[in-house]
Amino acid sequence: MPSTPFSPEVVAAVTRHMNGDHPEDTLIICRSLGGRPGATSARMTGLDGEGGDYAVTVDGVEETIRIPWSEPLSERAQIRTEVVRMYREGCVRLGLAPRGEH
Repeated sequence: MPSTPFSPEVVAAVTRHMNGDHPEDTLIICRSLGGRPGATSARMTGLDGEGGDYAVTVDGVEETIRIPWSEPLSERAQIRTEVVRMYREGCVRLGLAPRGEH
């Protein structure tokens, strides 16, 4: 059973932020770390202390995937740090330059 250190309000706020402000980053994370290189869209659907849950569209079909964090998370501030790490690692794996780095 995954750990649930985050309240439903925190989960809703993080998923709303990621889907509203960072949809391209979420897609990069799912393409690279989620093993779905052909994904055309992705959105975060949830998270807990062990990882994030995503809905991705591949070949017109939506499926759910889970991507584990690099370590268990227990504090809200750790979520941002981990998502940024995942985005940067995903860019490296896909051969993309992360925003602000050229």
